[in-house]
Amino acid sequence: MAARLSGHFHLEYSVPVAAHYRRIWRAPTFTSLSHGLRSLRLNLAAEDKGLLYRTIFLSDIHLGTRGCRADLLLDFLRDHDAGTIYLVGDIFDGWALSRRGWHWPQTHNDVVQALLNKAHNGTRIIYIPGNHDEVMRNYLGTHFGGIEVMKTADFIGLNGKRYLVTHGDQFDAVVMNARWLAHLGDRAYDFMIWMNPKINRIRSLIGRRYWSLSKWAKQQVKTAVNFIGQYEDVLADEAHRDGYDGVICGHIHHANICTIKGITYINTGDWVESCTAIVEHPTGEIALIDWEEKIAAAPRPQPRRKKSKTLAKAGS
Repeated sequence: MAARLSGHFHLEYSVPVAAHYRRIWRAPTFTSLSHGLRSLRLNLAAEDKGLLYRTIFLSDIHLGTRGCRADLLLDFLRDHDAGTIYLVGDIFDGWALSRRGWHWPQTHNDVVQALLNKAHNGTRIIYIPGNHDEVMRNYLGTHFGGIEVMKTADFIGLNGKRYLVTHGDQFDAVVMNARWLAHLGDRAYDFMIWMNPKINRIRSLIGRRYWSLSKWAKQQVKTAVNFIGQYEDVLADEAHRDGYDGVICGHIHHANICTIKGITYINTGDWVESCTAIVEHPTGEIALIDWEEKIAAAPRPQPRRKKSKTLAKAGS
């Protein structure tokens, strides 16, 4: 049986198989144990397949924009799996889609399908909407293809620490109090994203690696640097007030793991400028992966040299 979502995504699934598993896991005997057994099953499956992580956190993918690095994200999703994946907001960009119409190449469809396939195969996926995909906040508590939509989430790491998981836009004064300014800034950001491929086309001709104009601009502008620092402090204060040991967020496209006033602050980064993810290893260690940097550092296969053929001289 085939199901079509929003006219853009196509998902095929087996109704008898899905119904069979729903009957098993919703049976009264298993209801109270289903979540724990499911997590154990996923972790054992990960060990059997040699998969790397207990949990993966991704945010700020911005599907539907030209700046989205969907090709690199697809590479990451092919090579990485986990028992639970958190999508921490701005997974698609409703602002861009409503303003300029759809920019939705096949790779963006492939990202959605890859996530749906992971959910179908048993990975628990939790979707926490952000400001660019805020329309999904109208569907809190709903499941889409096995993906749960939540306003925020509590994450308890293997290290025993309790983390608040939130996109973080509600702690951005500009987004909350001056939306027109946020949209204006979004347009300026889009212009830099539009310039990126043109600049990088020239860089590739002279053998240079990918470089982000928008990321460079943020690092140069003192106001942006100060905003990032203030944002991190506000999130850490909020986590402390609510009794958390840490906070995991996105929104500002600035990946980071640090300690602020005794609170562990973790930002997942983005898949526009830096292509980063936060992962929890089976040991409980939480780490930042810079996928673009990892790809750039990987040794490139050397082209095969053709064997020279020597012709024997006549009579030798």
